[in-house]
Amino acid sequence: MTHRILDRVPTTAEHAALAASVGWQSHFDDEVRAASLNASLAGVVCVDDRDVVVGMARAVGDGLQYAYVQDVIVDPAHEGEGIATQMVDRLISLLRPEGDVELFVGLFASDAAVGVYESLGFTSADAVGMHRKLHGTGS
Repeated sequence: MTHRILDRVPTTAEHAALAASVGWQSHFDDEVRAASLNASLAGVVCVDDRDVVVGMARAVGDGLQYAYVQDVIVDPAHEGEGIATQMVDRLISLLRPEGDVELFVGLFASDAAVGVYESLGFTSADAVGMHRKLHGTGS
């Protein structure tokens, strides 16, 4: 099956479907999903030969000094086709700054995805990924 990478953020429905395909439904808040996607710095989707979205990746951050690769998802039916690597490679191209500036691009990777990111020049040298979740006052 052939596929194409398109320069765009997924729709909320596409994002929800991909998240469900990999069991990540609980990672996202449906009430803020659309606003979160709209706030992306850049995004790419992968469509199959029927124009069905089978993968996505996006970047968040300030786009000046910092960007973070977020929500890299490939439908399990298309794993092993190199889609994640192609999407992240294209996303990095979209983020590349002009002029003599440096953009720090970070990400969190599952153990299974480390090789994808290393093949694209990412490294964990001198860094430890950490996170903290903050809950709203209404929670």
